Amino acid sequence: DPDPKPKTTEVTAGSTAVFEAETEKAGVKVKWQRAGTEITGSEKYVIKAEGNKHSLTINNVGKEDDVTYAVIAGSSKVKFELKVKEAEKSETVTPAEPAPAPPASESPAPPVESSQNTEVSSAGPQPEEPLDPIGLFVTRPQDGEVTVGGNITFTAKVAGESLLKKPSVKWFKGKWMDLGSKVGKHLQLHDSYDRNKKVYTFEMEIIEANMTFAGGYRCEVSTKDKFDSSNFNLTLFPFPSEINYTFLLLYSTEGHEEGGEFNFSALLKKRGEAKSESHSDVDVWEILRKAPPSEYEKIAFQYGITDLRGMLKRLKRIKKEEKKSTAFLKKLDPAYQVDKGQKIKLMVEVANPDADVKWLKNGQEIQVSGRYIFEAVGNKRILTINHCSLADDAAYECVVGEEKSFTELFVKEPPILITRPLEDQMVMVGDRVEFECEVSEEGATVKWEKDGIELTREETFKYRFKKDGKKQYLIINESTKEDSGHYTVKTNGGVSVAELIVQEKKLEVYQSIADLTVKARDQAVFKCEVSDENVKGIWLKNGKEVVPDERIKISHIGRIHKLTIEDVTPADEADYSFIPQGFAYNLSAKLQFLEVKIDFVPREEPPKIHLDCLGQSPDTIVVVAGNKLRLDVPISGDPRPTVIWQKVNKKSDLIRSNDDSMTPSENSSDLNTDSKLLFESEGRVRVEMHEDHCVFIIEGAEKEDEGVYRVIVKNPVGEDKADITVKVIDVPDPPEAPKISNIGEDCCTVQWQPPKYDGGQPVLGYILERKKKKSFRWMRLNFDLLKDLTYEAKRMIEGVVYEMRIYAVNSIGMSRPSPASQPFMPIAPPSEPTHFTVEDVSDSTVALKWRPPERIGAGGLDGYIVEYCKDGSTEWIPALPGLTERTSVLIKDLVTGDKLHFRIKAINLAGESGAAIIKEPVTVQEILQRPKIWLPRHLRQTLVKKVGETINIVIPFQGKPRPKIIWMKDGQTLDSKDVGIRNSNTDTILFIRKAELHHSGAYEVTLQIENMTDKVTITIQIIDKPGPPQNIKLVDVWGFNAALEWAPPQDDGNAQIVGYTVQKADKKTMEWYTVFDHYRRTNCVVSDLIMGNEYFFRIFSENLCGLSETAATTKKPAYIQKTGTTYKPPSYKEHDFSEPPKFTHPLVNRSVIGGYNTTLCCAVRGIPKPKIFWYKNKMDLSGDAKYRMFSKQGVLTLEIRKPTPFDGGCYTCKAVNECGEAEIECRLDVRGNQMNFMDNTNTAMKKVTAKIKK
Repeated sequence: DPDPKPKTTEVTAGSTAVFEAETEKAGVKVKWQRAGTEITGSEKYVIKAEGNKHSLTINNVGKEDDVTYAVIAGSSKVKFELKVKEAEKSETVTPAEPAPAPPASESPAPPVESSQNTEVSSAGPQPEEPLDPIGLFVTRPQDGEVTVGGNITFTAKVAGESLLKKPSVKWFKGKWMDLGSKVGKHLQLHDSYDRNKKVYTFEMEIIEANMTFAGGYRCEVSTKDKFDSSNFNLTLFPFPSEINYTFLLLYSTEGHEEGGEFNFSALLKKRGEAKSESHSDVDVWEILRKAPPSEYEKIAFQYGITDLRGMLKRLKRIKKEEKKSTAFLKKLDPAYQVDKGQKIKLMVEVANPDADVKWLKNGQEIQVSGRYIFEAVGNKRILTINHCSLADDAAYECVVGEEKSFTELFVKEPPILITRPLEDQMVMVGDRVEFECEVSEEGATVKWEKDGIELTREETFKYRFKKDGKKQYLIINESTKEDSGHYTVKTNGGVSVAELIVQEKKLEVYQSIADLTVKARDQAVFKCEVSDENVKGIWLKNGKEVVPDERIKISHIGRIHKLTIEDVTPADEADYSFIPQGFAYNLSAKLQFLEVKIDFVPREEPPKIHLDCLGQSPDTIVVVAGNKLRLDVPISGDPRPTVIWQKVNKKSDLIRSNDDSMTPSENSSDLNTDSKLLFESEGRVRVEMHEDHCVFIIEGAEKEDEGVYRVIVKNPVGEDKADITVKVIDVPDPPEAPKISNIGEDCCTVQWQPPKYDGGQPVLGYILERKKKKSFRWMRLNFDLLKDLTYEAKRMIEGVVYEMRIYAVNSIGMSRPSPASQPFMPIAPPSEPTHFTVEDVSDSTVALKWRPPERIGAGGLDGYIVEYCKDGSTEWIPALPGLTERTSVLIKDLVTGDKLHFRIKAINLAGESGAAIIKEPVTVQEILQRPKIWLPRHLRQTLVKKVGETINIVIPFQGKPRPKIIWMKDGQTLDSKDVGIRNSNTDTILFIRKAELHHSGAYEVTLQIENMTDKVTITIQIIDKPGPPQNIKLVDVWGFNAALEWAPPQDDGNAQIVGYTVQKADKKTMEWYTVFDHYRRTNCVVSDLIMGNEYFFRIFSENLCGLSETAATTKKPAYIQKTGTTYKPPSYKEHDFSEPPKFTHPLVNRSVIGGYNTTLCCAVRGIPKPKIFWYKNKMDLSGDAKYRMFSKQGVLTLEIRKPTPFDGGCYTCKAVNECGEAEIECRLDVRGNQMNFMDNTNTAMKKVTAKIKK
């Protein structure tokens, strides 16, 4: 390692800087770095190495060289700094310039204390309050100091401009003690809201503080989605006390071009490593000590001192310099705060750059690891803690020699966010419900609520809570109707709400089974469709359950149930029914067997189509889209006729003939024969020919298959034809996207139009679904079909974005869903503003004020609109050009004498609220009000203040128009240079920056409006410390007593003398001791004086302000003479107390288990104290590190660390002094398992061998 190490050096620009380092061994490779980059030799940087000495020379140093350097030797790295200062220039100081500030003190001082019951003048420009760039605070509470018995107030300010409601603030002492429950005689909590600045002010006032109040405090502020905290300390001093103070002024010019901003809140470290700002440290105490009193106010204004009275008061009490730390130039701050998972740096500056430091955590030394990094940069020592966890929330200290610097680190857990919200669910009674969400941290604690009521772990019979990594589950095994409601999951950083709707089980039949007529050996298919795909059912034939076999098949696919009968026989003709399980439904249809009878036809018979034998009207055949159409057409004729199928279009009463001429149809047909001939025997649409019939088949009917089909049969004898209408019915087309209107707080109106195509069947109704915008799960809103084209959707959550879609349902089934509606958010207008009143009226203005609405809602609050209307009119006129966000308004330029009605409405995204109206009309006319002074209770008696304190008297009054205010003192007009007077419409203020004795007197305030007046008198008494007593005399001295006498002080400080303090001092030591305290007489007798000593006496006078600055001291000492004979003590022969050692308690034989520390104890007596020796098997143990010997008050102890069986044997304790010696022995047996024995045998044998060699 480099030794000695290079040190931080300060040089002047343009000069040369040399850094030297020395390594333990010669030939070690050394690297030099500048700002983390390796330095190579050049004219600028000269690197030399001679043996184990290395040097770096930097020529022509410039400002750019003011950076951090490092030297690396092997695995060791030492950092140091080069500080470059500008060359000094002579400057001429003009005489008009005020006393300049001395250079910044090297060692930083503690922050200025919080104000203690001080009133700050509002005269002159005030610096703006510093904004907190990180958290919620505008102003954080600062460290404070107070004397025992005094009062102190800590103030925190929070920006309220972006907050919808008042933030929650808690005050803590230490880490966990909540002070909200400690409010009482000694603690008060206050809060207020400045509507002009939109700032919340929270105050903690400590009254009559005692020493137990000292310590660390914390203020926490939280809103719906933010959290911040600030730590501060309270220091208490005994009363009276002499304390040295140092003042630190932080003056920041960041972000200001012309003037700076005063910033006193630099106590608590912000998170992370911010760039260090340039602050000038000014020792204002030195400036005040050297400045004349006439310059005090100028210095206070120049340096922003708001408590000049307190500083001057303490300046008188400072008699010696504060003892500064010799080891530390800068100590740790009282407290630090860091977010969990972030890193923090704790830094001190030591006086000796070569000093070694130790870092302790909760009193235990910290070892270097991946998370704890130690750095030494010049005289700075830095501890870096990476990836802070809750285990790092502890007390830390830095130790240099015998001095310590303490701090406390607070680790704040980040809020747990909900990364995936809950989904709305709709289930049937008895179904299992599982709500799932995902949070930002594994194993986080969440809270579940139902309709605002927390679900506890005790309700495990109903609800089950589960965690799986970052996922959180709420499970309801068997849901009931009572489980419907809104379920909420809450963390400390978010909320998610979902709705559960539990419906009674209800089944809808989308398609019922239809009657069938089939021929022998054909296929019969009964099909139905229900709403629930999980519902099972049974098929009945004439009331008996159908048993499937090779010919009869039963299938269930999704929502469709089928019964298929192959090769139909006459026995299959019956009534068939489908019964869903669990529902009172019975879907029935009839199967008719068609027996084709063919009469004998003689030869040469013209062809004939026998459609009438089907037993039903054949004109129109209805088929469901997707189903199979099979039409058997019996025909006859001899010879066998030829069959032609055509699809024709129904257009007019004419047929198009081959010669393109329009002629009436012979049979008055209304079909167009310009159509397509169907000859295919294979494919989806085909014709199959048989001897006595033909079959027309459409596989999977489509809408295009709909139309009129003509069959023509011909033979040589003649021809016949018939028209068959095929109608294909289907589910409706999806409707268009629904429209959303009349959006309310938790409801809206949904409107839609019928589908363009109803599927050939009338629309029976509609089904409506909704979902959250960010969700993928649609939830059905109705089980009964909606007959109308509008629906009022309810039970939505305000502030959540939703979408709607619609299904159309006819007898065939349900359409595809419509496109989703435009996203919408249920919001409602706010309620009307409250407490709407008239604040003031003049000849041309009216001042109104109100409070925000009781309910604002998720839509927020955009502002207010104020309107007025003349009495007798109905036209409301806006009082302001737009919206106002304030809760008060002054309406100007009104006509004197008009009677006006006023109303106000709150506005947000959802619209206007109801109007708040002032019932009675307001006459625009100045109201004459008699002057009246409301004198505060504490001013009705004499106001006592000390010299140097600030006097700020606020006297409220009423009266209109604005009264004339006159201040008098003892019948004379007040001097405005000495006393400040400020008047407003509602109060008058008397302000004295620094009270003096001549300010005492009777002050009279007079209010005058025309010929009406009101006056009060205020008596002010300014007091100061008294002068010393007069004419102190030593009246008499006798025996051990001295009699004193004195006269009251000439200057009583404008207050009654309440007592005297009498002190005495021996002439030899001149150390003063108090004899009497609060002594009321002007003479006393001091007793119990020591014979032969000379004493001086001094006396302080005391009033309400305290003890006098100086004391009256006796000029001559009082001599207490010696009396009586001289005592000669007899001479005695000195007794010899020496004795040889003797053991008073023996060693005891012991048997112990190996691997555990054991001790051997005995006691010895001997004078002089004997020297102790321990032996094992006659071998001296004093040089063996395995054994430790103790001797305390004659009790001797031998500790054997983790003995093994090898340590067994005979132990001897020997005591020796100059009178003789004694010894005692015992036997020690060590038992242990074989493994421990073998592990330790080698170590023991090595030690024995080493001793034998010695």
